[in-house]
Amino acid sequence: MWRPPTRLPRSLHPGAWWLWALGLATAATRTTNPLLLALILAVAACVVVARRSDAPWALGFRLYLWLGAIIVVSRVVFRIVFGGGEGDHVLFTLPHVPLPEWAAGIRLFGPVAVEHLLGGAYDGLRLATMVVCLGAANALANPKRLLRAVPGALYQIGTAVVVALSVAPQLVESVLRVRRARRLRGARHEGVRALRGIVIPVLEDALDRSLALAAAMDSRGYGRRGPQSARMHAITGVLVVGGLAGVCVGLYGLLDATAPRYLGLPMLSAGLAAAASGFTLSGRRVLRSVYRPDRFGAAELMVAGCGLATAAGLYLTMRVDPANLYPSLSPLAWPPFAPLPAIAILTGLLPAWLAPPPPKDTEVTPTGPRDDAVVIG
Repeated sequence: MWRPPTRLPRSLHPGAWWLWALGLATAATRTTNPLLLALILAVAACVVVARRSDAPWALGFRLYLWLGAIIVVSRVVFRIVFGGGEGDHVLFTLPHVPLPEWAAGIRLFGPVAVEHLLGGAYDGLRLATMVVCLGAANALANPKRLLRAVPGALYQIGTAVVVALSVAPQLVESVLRVRRARRLRGARHEGVRALRGIVIPVLEDALDRSLALAAAMDSRGYGRRGPQSARMHAITGVLVVGGLAGVCVGLYGLLDATAPRYLGLPMLSAGLAAAASGFTLSGRRVLRSVYRPDRFGAAELMVAGCGLATAAGLYLTMRVDPANLYPSLSPLAWPPFAPLPAIAILTGLLPAWLAPPPPKDTEVTPTGPRDDAVVIG
């Protein structure tokens, strides 16, 4: 009897997961339809459940879900506090707080309408969906392996970003470990009463991790740079700063229809070329070797393509029929659910099957030492 070939577990390139998540987040920026936003959240959650590993950073997705819920609630409360009476269907009326003349245009409390509350909920849900999509990338991608894909010129900035991205998952892991230790010791306090016994061990654990990270970076020669003359250093700085300024001017020229043509695409191309040259020259100063560099294979291309296809599908819907992406609040109507944006969003669910299953332990591989080792020097 024929059986489909089994796929060997391996870690997907972190850049592929980030491109997929950015595609979903870009799609979320194109709509305030709660049905489509809920579908994007469901797609991100399903892929995380199917393809996350047992590494510490994979435990932080729950934290992003709570953060998204807080964003939605705070947005609705903001609409209630600063006036929510713009609409025909008034739910209740709060005592109005008069303000001085210099605060004209701002209203505290008063009548609260359904239309205004739904507008706040839709905007908050859109922002929460973007945050959850980025949290999905943080839960699926190995931040240490992501550092290896950063160009040499941006290695120090990339290190700061990777450390910042790994803070929340590490804190979640520390809290879970401290709570488990408290239960083993027979601690009975829960909720706010247990906060005092959790905060101090978590902060101590964070300090120990920082010292261990500093020692590891020092032992690997972090910060070592090759020789470069003062003249070459000045040329590199001029190319980078001038190139980025040219990119800004070129984008302005493309967006402004009244701007001269030479400020558009020609300036943008020249700025990108100058910035790329500056980054290349600056990267030569960083002496770095990478053990077993990650490859961007067919699975990575398919995963990244699914996220980009989702963003492209929502962009096409906005050009064809934008009414399906922005539900009407005046008059109040039920959000539509069109097939084109729904199919585009469901395309982002394919990485749950296209991506290879993650290894059980991301720190140790059967063929050698850690797969995220980065050696500098």
